[in-house]
Order: sequence, then C-alpha cells, then structure tokens
Amino acid sequence: MQQQQIKINRQLFTETSHSPALIDMVGEEQLDQVIDFCFIANPYYPTDEMLDELKTKLNTIIKAYPSSNPKLARQTLAEVLQLDAETLFLGNGATELITIVEKYLIDDIAIPIPTFSEYIEKLRSADAAKLYQLDPKKDYQLNLQDYARWIRKNKVSAALIINPGNPTGQLMHTDELRQFLTEMKELKLILLDESFIDFSDEQIPSLLNEVHQFKNLIIVRSMSKHCGVPGLRLGYICTSNPFFLKTIQEALPIWNINSIAEYFLLQLKNTSPIYHETRLRVIQDIRELHQKLKQLDGYKIYPTGSNFILLKIEFELKAFDLQMQLLEKYGLYVRDCSNKIGLDQYHIRVASQGPDKDQLLVDALQEIATSCCSA
Repeated sequence: MQQQQIKINRQLFTETSHSPALIDMVGEEQLDQVIDFCFIANPYYPTDEMLDELKTKLNTIIKAYPSSNPKLARQTLAEVLQLDAETLFLGNGATELITIVEKYLIDDIAIPIPTFSEYIEKLRSADAAKLYQLDPKKDYQLNLQDYARWIRKNKVSAALIINPGNPTGQLMHTDELRQFLTEMKELKLILLDESFIDFSDEQIPSLLNEVHQFKNLIIVRSMSKHCGVPGLRLGYICTSNPFFLKTIQEALPIWNINSIAEYFLLQLKNTSPIYHETRLRVIQDIRELHQKLKQLDGYKIYPTGSNFILLKIEFELKAFDLQMQLLEKYGLYVRDCSNKIGLDQYHIRVASQGPDKDQLLVDALQEIATSCCSA
C-alpha cells in the first residue's frame, strides 16, 4: 500500500498552531500525491458546474471592486438562510468575526477545552480565557448544566459553546442548548459556534432562527466548512443584540469581502437544492467512515456529530509520529491534535474525503497499528 516517500517541510509544524497548508508543506510538484484529511470542508461543493461558471466570469470579477454596501451581500445570504438580514454580518472568514467579538465585546469568557485555538489566542489578554476542561472519560462531551454551575461559581461574564465541538466532534441537542441559554440570560454574551452544524443531521439542528429569543446570543458560522470554500474566506455572525451589531459594524472595514466571494454568494440561492444533496452525501460518508474506524484495533474512536472524527492512539506511537508516517509513507495528511490545549499527545483528527479516499486512510491506520503492536 505504501507509495514513494513524500518529502515534506517539517519545520512548518513548529510555526503555527494550525495545520500547515499542504502546498507549503509538500510543494506543488507533490500536491497530487497527497490526500488532505485535515480539510474539514464539504468535498462535493461547489459543484464543477459552479466552478466552471466562476471561471468564465473571473476576468471581470477580479477587475471589479466588491460592493461598498455590505447590506447587499447580507440580503443575499439572508434569503438563502431565511433570516432577517439586519441580524447578519459577513466576515472575511469566521476568524475575522471571532477576532472582533473577542477584542471588542469580551472581558472574560469560559472556554471548554479542547477547542479551536483562535478562541484562546485572539482574546485581549491571556487571563481573559477561563478554561473549562472537558472530561476524556466522558468523551469530551460538554455537560451544559455542569458548565453553567462552573461559570456562576467562577463569576465569568461570557461563555463559548462550539456545537458540534472542534476538535472533539461532540454534538449537543437543541433542547439542552435552549435550556442553557434561558438559564444564563444574566451573562453578558454567549458565543455559539455552529460552523459544522450542517453535517450533524439530515434536519440541521441550528438555533439561527431563534436569535431573537436570546439577546446575549451571538452565533458564528464558517462557510468554509459546509460550503467547501476555505480559500474564499467567508463566514457570518447572527445576533439580535443592537449593541453587538453596532460594535461589529464599526469594527469591520468597508471591503472585508472580496469580489469572488460576493459572486459565490449570488450562486447560493439557485444551487441550494444541490448544496443539500452534497451535505447529505457528506453525512453518509462520515457515518460509513466512523463505522470502519470503530472496527480497527489500536484506536479509540470518539462519537461525532460532524464531518470529522477524533481518534486516540492506544499503542506506543505519538500523534505527531503517526501523522508523519501517514504523510511521508502513504501520502495521507491528518491533523495532529497534540497542540490543542486539553488534549494529550495521542489524538488525531480526520475528516471524510469520500469513500474511496477514506478507505485508503482506514487501511493505512490498520497497517501502522498492526506493525507497531507486533514489533
């Protein structure tokens, strides 16, 4: 199963808390020899037809400024989401909006760990992060009742919830979330990240349509994930709080969305049925991958409500070493989660890339485990 050794730039792994870009790490000449399982985005959308249409318009699009009226793009997105456009703001990726919220609206915030590192790194000060360790014996599942008690005990003014969790994949039911939001109305702000919620179930369990009920709630979503366009840098925030909306509006630059991203937004409404077909396909793929991984020896496979799966290595091989073996010997790139605060050195995260590619990963993981355990 092994292929020709892939040459990589290992130094890049020490220079960022995120996964190094594949092209930077292996170079353009080796790019087609590697499958990127760090890519936690819809692999089926945009469709080839959408991309072909974009190519025909590219010369015109890149010569034009994006709209100087952000309301127009918000109205386009609001039609797709069936939301009030006045509750939305688009960002240059969700990370731009996360940074603004944390810089301008948060004094201190409860953060369940492990988590997406930007939530810790973009706060105004390091001591603003009040870290709440999730229990590995409970599969890192966030118990919202215990979380609420801890927040009150520690007198924290804001709270983060990522649903489903990243990198854990753990999903919370909407009834539990509603109860938490109702009971924690005294908090200054509750930040709910739903970037992966479209992959959680056939009926998307989002609270977007309920923001008017909770004035301290901000929902943030990354379109990179469910729309499969991380290179376009698109994300959005939804809230009904006038102060939050005014603060975010004042912090955003006039042209924070580029012309190509704007054009992509215009395609969403007419391709909505196709999008949901691809979304359901991803859900089916991840369920099949999860079942196959559970049959492997040598790994703990965590439950997931997303398009990715967290694994723990249960033999004598650290996550970084497993990552390097998979990359250099098999041409498979997975996420080493060792630098995630709250996890040990034995966890990796993998995202589905379709049944055929997923099978290559399953086979390689089994081969490595068998080799290590028999050595």
